[in-house]
Amino acid sequence: MSTLATEATAPTAVVTPVVGSSTQSQTTSSQLVSFRLADEEYGIEITKVQEIILLGEVTRIPQSPVFIKGLINLRSTVIPIVDLRLRFGLPEQAKTDEARIMVVNVRGKTIGLIVDAVSEVLRILAEQIAPPPPTIAGLGRDYLTGLVKLEKRLLILLDVDKLLDEAALAAA
Repeated sequence: MSTLATEATAPTAVVTPVVGSSTQSQTTSSQLVSFRLADEEYGIEITKVQEIILLGEVTRIPQSPVFIKGLINLRSTVIPIVDLRLRFGLPEQAKTDEARIMVVNVRGKTIGLIVDAVSEVLRILAEQIAPPPPTIAGLGRDYLTGLVKLEKRLLILLDVDKLLDEAALAAA
């Protein structure tokens, strides 16, 4: 007989939020946690990330949306787990050693987001963020805050509060 939730593995990293603004200049900076999903790199404000843990066993929930993978027991708190690949309509991937759960706070709820790998913490300046192009249409535009221009690459900046609509949050 299975239990409702499975104890999560020990956290691999605890993220300490640092709200950044440069005191050296008038330029505003912020910090992002970057992660990979398929072939793209994404970022979420560090203030939204509670911690990053290894991907362990997830207890499935019957009749939940396909992107809700189930529940985990995180130090006596049961939290829903969302597979971002499935949320974005990408093909599901088998569990890898690099896969992680980013525990984030979304509109007062704590949820876990399965990502392919967590890359790094970046400090960026406000002028590095470009708005999403107007040609991007559909649901994806709703949760895009912008594109971060890095030296040789672009990072997709997500608004984690808009990532799950009300129905998805209620199901989670």
